[in-house]
Amino acid sequence: MQEQVGGQTQHCPLAGKRALSSRMDVNKGLPAIESRRDLHVWIIENLRMAPVPEKAYGNFFEEHCYIVLHVSQSLKATQGACSDLHYWTGKEAGAEAQDAAEAFVQQLQETLGGATVQHREAQGHESDCFRSYFRSGIIYRRGGLASALTHVETNLYNIQRLLHVQGRKHVSAAEVELSWSSFNKGDIFLLDLGKVMIQWNGPETSIPEKARGLALTCSLRDRERGGRAQIGVVDDEVEATDLMRIMEAVLGCRVGNLPATRPDKSVNQLQKASVRLYHVCEKDEDLVIQELATCPLTQDLLREEDYYILDQGGFKIYVWQGRLSSLQEKKAAFSRALGFIQAKGYPTYTNVEVVNDGAESASFKQLFQSWSTKQRGNKNFGRLSKSIQVRPDVGKLQSQPELAAQLRMVDDASGKVEVWCIQDLGRQPVDPKRHAQLCAGNCYLVLYTYQRMGHVQYILYLWRGHRATTRDVKALNCNAEELDLVYRGALVQEHVTMGSEPPHFLAIFQGQLVVFQGHTGHDAKEQPAPATRLFHVQGTESCNTRTVEVPARASALNSHDIFLLVTASVCYLWFGKGCSGDQREMARTAVSAVSGENKETVLEGQEPPGFWEALGGPAPYPGNKRLPEDVSGFQPRLFECSSHAGHLVLTEMVFFSQEDLDKYDIMLLDTWQEIFLWLGEAASKWKEEAVDWGQEYLKTHPAGRSPATPIVVIKQGHEPPTFTGWFLAWDPYKWTNDQSYKEVVDGSLGAMPAICEITAELNDFQLPRGPSNGGADPLTLQTLKGSQDGSGNELQPGPKAGDASTNSHHSSPRPTINGSLPRERLMHRAVEDLPEGVDPARKEFYLSDSDFQEIFGKSKEEFYSMAKWRQQQEKQQLGFF
Repeated sequence: MQEQVGGQTQHCPLAGKRALSSRMDVNKGLPAIESRRDLHVWIIENLRMAPVPEKAYGNFFEEHCYIVLHVSQSLKATQGACSDLHYWTGKEAGAEAQDAAEAFVQQLQETLGGATVQHREAQGHESDCFRSYFRSGIIYRRGGLASALTHVETNLYNIQRLLHVQGRKHVSAAEVELSWSSFNKGDIFLLDLGKVMIQWNGPETSIPEKARGLALTCSLRDRERGGRAQIGVVDDEVEATDLMRIMEAVLGCRVGNLPATRPDKSVNQLQKASVRLYHVCEKDEDLVIQELATCPLTQDLLREEDYYILDQGGFKIYVWQGRLSSLQEKKAAFSRALGFIQAKGYPTYTNVEVVNDGAESASFKQLFQSWSTKQRGNKNFGRLSKSIQVRPDVGKLQSQPELAAQLRMVDDASGKVEVWCIQDLGRQPVDPKRHAQLCAGNCYLVLYTYQRMGHVQYILYLWRGHRATTRDVKALNCNAEELDLVYRGALVQEHVTMGSEPPHFLAIFQGQLVVFQGHTGHDAKEQPAPATRLFHVQGTESCNTRTVEVPARASALNSHDIFLLVTASVCYLWFGKGCSGDQREMARTAVSAVSGENKETVLEGQEPPGFWEALGGPAPYPGNKRLPEDVSGFQPRLFECSSHAGHLVLTEMVFFSQEDLDKYDIMLLDTWQEIFLWLGEAASKWKEEAVDWGQEYLKTHPAGRSPATPIVVIKQGHEPPTFTGWFLAWDPYKWTNDQSYKEVVDGSLGAMPAICEITAELNDFQLPRGPSNGGADPLTLQTLKGSQDGSGNELQPGPKAGDASTNSHHSSPRPTINGSLPRERLMHRAVEDLPEGVDPARKEFYLSDSDFQEIFGKSKEEFYSMAKWRQQQEKQQLGFF
C-alpha cells in the first residue's frame, strides 16, 4: 500500500487479512431477520452468530465480538441509508472472533443490499450512532459468555460487583475491581449486591450525570432483578450513614483521599473540523492513496466509478464506495481502512464507517458544503423533500407541525408585530408605518405574537444589520433579555443576520421589507439620503422577498433579478431578462414604500440614457442566475452540548425523539438552514453560553457553514412548531409531572426494607472493619451473603468489645450498639446525653421492635420505606429528632 500526498509517494503497511478457521462457515451462519423489529443483536460464539435476547440488549462481554443491525422504522429516515450494520469487538476478543465478525458483516451486507452503512466499533470508543440504540446505557461485562448460560439471568440475587459508570448523554458502565481503589471523585460507581444496589456519586459529578447514572441503575434493576431490587443513593457520605456502612462492609474501610477526576478525552468540535479526502486506486499491483482535497469539500469530488477515504481529523475514518466500484474493492473496505489507520499512526480503536454511493449517512453528507440527492440520480428524495415541490397550504400549519418545520413558518404571519430600534443602548419603539423599513447600521427587536392550540406564543427576532457596531449588538442582546424577563421567559429568541432572514420573518412584513444603507440616529431619524439610490429586489412571494439598498453603480445589476433606481426626478423599475413573472409581480408591491406610484418600468437592453447616467455609465454586470441552496440531501441532527477546556463538545443523538430531551440538557438541533438551541428547565441559566456554542458550531463546522445561519433559542415548554415538527411525535404534556433528580431520590427511593435488613445485621453482629482499600474480610462477606440470599444461614457474631482482636482491627472504629436500648434513654435526649455509639440522626433505630411498633404505630420496615421528609416529621413529633 502506498500513500501519495502532494506528489510524494510513501509505502504504507496494509493490515493483512488473517485466515479464518476452517470450522467457520459464514454461509450457514446467517440468521433470519425479523422485519417488525428495528434492532437485532448477535454474539459471535464458537464462530457462529447467536441471537442475544432483547432483555440483554446493551450487555457486552469483553471477550466476545457482536454484530448489531438497526433497520430504521421511521418514515423520516427515507433519505439515504435505511439500515446500519455494526460489528463490535471487546477489548479481550480473540483475532479469530474478530475475523468471523467481519466476515459475517460482509455476508449480511450482501444480503441487505447497498442501502446499508457499515460500522466498525471498539469497546469504550463506540460511535454515537451505536450508543444511541441503548438509551439506558451500555454494560461491559468481564470475561466471556459460557455456552450453557443465558446472557442475563433475571432474579439473580447472589451477586457482588462494582460498576464504574461514565458518560453524559450516552452512559456506559464497566465491571471493575471490588475495591475503594477503583473509585475517583468525578465518576459514579454502582455497588450491586443483588437485592440492594447502591449508587455512589463522586463529589465532582454533576446533577445530569447523577440523573443518567440513576436511569442506568433503575434499568439494571428492572431488567436483571425483575424490578424487585432496592436502590440506595450516596450523594453525601455524611448523610448516607447506613449506605456507607454497607459499602464499607463490602469494600473495607477507605484509607486516604480519593484520586481526582480522570482527564476527559472527549473530542471537541475544533478537532473534528479538519477533514481530508483521499482517492484510493490500484497502480502496478500496489494500492495508492492520494490526498485529493481538504475542507470545505464538494460533492462533485466523488466519482461513481472510484473509491475514497475521508479522514475526519483522525477521529473517524469514512470509506465511500462508488456505485461502479468493483466488488473486490467493496469487500476490502475494512481492511483498507485499517491499513490507512495503521499508516497514519492513529489508535487501533479509531471508528470506521463504510458508506455506499446513494446511501450515505447524515454525518457523512454534512462534511460537504452541499449535498444533493438529485445529483446522484436518486429519484427517492424522501417524503419531506417532496412536500416542498408544490406551493403549500399555509392554513394547515397549525395542524401540521411537520409542514411548519419544513417551511420554517409557525403560522401564516397574521399575528401581532412590534418593532424596537436599538439606540443609545436602549430600545426605541418604531412607528408601525415604518415597521418594514430597517437600516443596515442598526439592530432591531421584532416581537411576533400569535396563538396556537388556544395558547399565546411569542417569537422575538434579534435582527442585526451588516454595519451595526459591536456595542449595538451587545445592547441588542441585553434588551432581548430584559424583554424575556417581562414575558417570564416565554420568548423564543431567533438571532437573524441581515440578508439571511428566515421565511417567517419576511412574511410578517408581507414582502415589503426594505433595508436601507446607513443608520438611524438618536433622534430616530435616518441620515440624509443620497440623490441617487439603487435597490435590489429579490423574491417571488411574501415569505422570500426582501429589498436591499446596494451601491448605485451598474456593476451591481444582475440579468436574473429586479432593481429599483431612485433619482431626484424619476424612479426606474428595471427588469432583467432572466426574471420571472412572479418576480415582476412581487417587485411592484415590494418597492411601493420606496418609490410610491411614480415609477418608470425599464426592460434590460432598453434603458434610456438617464438610467445609465444616474449609475455613472454602463459597466459589465453578472448574468448568471443565483441558484437557491440545495438542502434536499441533508437530514436534521440532534446533539447534546457541553464544554471541555473552553471548546464545544457535542454528543449526537442518532434516530432522535423527544425522549432525548431532558430538563438538564442544552441540545443543538441542526436542520442546516437553522440552528435550534433547546434549553432544559434546569439549564436556562446557560442561555448566553448556548448562543456562543451555536456560533462556535457554525465556525468550526467542516463544511464551511455560513456564520449568518439563524440561531433559535428555545426554552423547555415553549417549543414552536418549527422545532417540534422535526420530531416524529411530540407530546406537549410530557414534562407536566416531570420530577427532578432530588425528587426522585427523596420521594421514590428513600430507605428500603432490604437496606434496613442489612443495616440491622451489621449493627447486631459487629464486623471487623480495619483500614483497607482492597475489600472486606470473609466474615463480612458471609454476613452480607446471608442477608442477600435469604437462605437462613446463621450469622457469626463479631468479636466482643474488649477482645484484643477487636482493638487490633480498628484504627478508627465507628461505635456500634449490640441489641436495643430502652426508650427513655433515646426519647427527647440531647446529643451529649445519648449512650456512646448511638447515631444521633437515627435514634429511633436503637429501639426494640416492640417499642418501635408501639411508639410509631408501624414496623421499622414500614417506617424506612416512607419518604425522608415524612420520617423526619414523625421523628420530630415523637421526640427522636
